[in-house]
Amino acid sequence: MPTAATESSFEQEVLGSDKPVIVDFWAEWCGPCHAVAPVLDRIAEERGDEIKVVKVNIDEEQGLAQRYGIFSIPTIILFRDGQPAAQAVGAQPKQALERSLGLAPAA
Repeated sequence: MPTAATESSFEQEVLGSDKPVIVDFWAEWCGPCHAVAPVLDRIAEERGDEIKVVKVNIDEEQGLAQRYGIFSIPTIILFRDGQPAAQAVGAQPKQALERSLGLAPAA
């Protein structure tokens, strides 16, 4: 299951992770965020040994949202070695999301 990250845990959970991390920037009131949540849960389930999934609530963690230029949600960023490597905006089906983040072979 995805882990919630805060300003104080972000460095440890994401930037210091030894495996790639998918960060879901979301908010409770955001319909598309709720639509993409089961997709991220499936990715976390299927790839838990190779990828970590972390959620950042932008209402509670506005500093992180500003730091990564989050203007619309859901914004999903793949971090590799502590750096943003790929990004997807909006709710997408699993295969499209994996392609956007560079996790699946191109069709």
